[in-house]
Amino acid sequence: MAKQREPFYVTPLWRTLRQQCLTRDGYRCTVPGCRTPTQELTADHIQRRPRDISTPTAFDVLANLRTLCGPHDRSVKETSTGRRRNDGRLAVAGCDASGRPLDPNHPWNRRRAPAAS
Repeated sequence: MAKQREPFYVTPLWRTLRQQCLTRDGYRCTVPGCRTPTQELTADHIQRRPRDISTPTAFDVLANLRTLCGPHDRSVKETSTGRRRNDGRLAVAGCDASGRPLDPNHPWNRRRAPAAS
């Protein structure tokens, strides 16, 4: 049996918000360093909206949306308990040609504080 979509996600308001989010973000994943092809994009609520509510909430505003590629969306998707996977932390997997991690938050990519003189 296919999972039924939440009622809000078929409303004209959601379709408009989703389109505005994708357009604002240039149809690209907003995770820094992500280079995933953009065939599968999601307008993701940063702060989770209540489930099974078909009317708009305070969480249904453009400022609370971000564009994620499929892999990043799945990496933080809510579980049946309502908690986000990976505690909602997004990371970029892989390395560039030199072996440096693509994730800008990886310790190797953090700038070191200048040495005290």
